[in-house]
Amino acid sequence: MLHYIKGTLAIKTESGIVVDAGGLGYEITVPANSSVYLAKEGESITVFTAMIVREDDIRLFGFGEKAALDTFHKLITVSGVGAKAAIAILSAMPLSEVHQAIVLEDAKSLTRANGIGKKTAERIVLELKDKFGQLEQAALPEGMESSASADGAAGDSRTEAVSALVALGYTKGEAVNALAAVKEKDLTVEEYIKQALKRLF
Repeated sequence: MLHYIKGTLAIKTESGIVVDAGGLGYEITVPANSSVYLAKEGESITVFTAMIVREDDIRLFGFGEKAALDTFHKLITVSGVGAKAAIAILSAMPLSEVHQAIVLEDAKSLTRANGIGKKTAERIVLELKDKFGQLEQAALPEGMESSASADGAAGDSRTEAVSALVALGYTKGEAVNALAAVKEKDLTVEEYIKQALKRLF
């Protein structure tokens, strides 16, 4: 099993790259926004790889960072999500936004990826949100740290406001992002909701 390949970016293709390593040209499918795809031809790169073997096909998928490789492995454990779908998700948004969408149960954001419908996105969130739970603090937008970690009423008020907005029909991701834009502190739950609603309309 190839864990990573270190070599020279020889060729860029529509769906990936060819890396020259030790005189061999490895064809690797990579996300369109990955650092290895955005590198210049002739540049030295390290690609973290996953080899997918099927009856009629053997293919390498690659990533510029190990965290992206780990996320890819988690995505393909979801029923109905194959390697190509996982690459599409990782191509559609930065890795941090993928994590944030899953942790905040924002399935709508995942549908931005080609071929990912509502049901598939919801299944990804359902099956992976607990696996990415430890990333929740890192995934929260700037300004929301207090709702997850601060002591006192301010954190509780923001958390309650998120729950109230979800009850009104907004996704958890929409609620968190709207409240992250509210810079005032020590507001009541009602005040946080009013401020968030101004940003949601």
